Amino acid sequence: MVDVLPLEVQDMTPADIDAVQVVEQASFTAPWPANAFRHELTQNRHARYVVARRGGRIIGYAGLWNAVGEAHITTFAVHPDARREHVGERLLLRLFEIAGELAKGMEKGQLALTLEVRASNLPAQKLYEKFGFRRAGVRRRYYSDNSEDAIIMWTDPIDDPALRDRLARLAAANEAP
Repeated sequence: MVDVLPLEVQDMTPADIDAVQVVEQASFTAPWPANAFRHELTQNRHARYVVARRGGRIIGYAGLWNAVGEAHITTFAVHPDARREHVGERLLLRLFEIAGELAKGMEKGQLALTLEVRASNLPAQKLYEKFGFRRAGVRRRYYSDNSEDAIIMWTDPIDDPALRDRLARLAAANEAP
């Protein structure tokens, strides 16, 4: 039996930015610069970012903004070498936990998650759909590197019982060996 190192999902810190940049550059043709992450972590009080580590190595990250009535996923990536190993699922579960924390104190049914994803990125769309995201529209020529369209996706409100049940099942499946 192969020994698999555990996956840890933790808050991103400025010390993580260099390793996040490795994942960013391996994942995107128009990567965010390091100073964008630094600004998000130190200046944007509405931003939350997390990293996924295995054996101390950052292999994925994700971030969201707390906006009025929504938790907007701003960036999400898993290193190509670590894809299809449930890293993205663990990152999404953590983002949903953060959204649940943000929703406390809000009027019931207020907070939903949203994101944009490249029209050509079918694996990512499938992952998001697994977590209850639905297509809600298109942003034409959204991506600056090639003018590709973005698919806008939304979830039901974070406190929706069906969404909560879906997340509980996914969390249980991700805890299984």
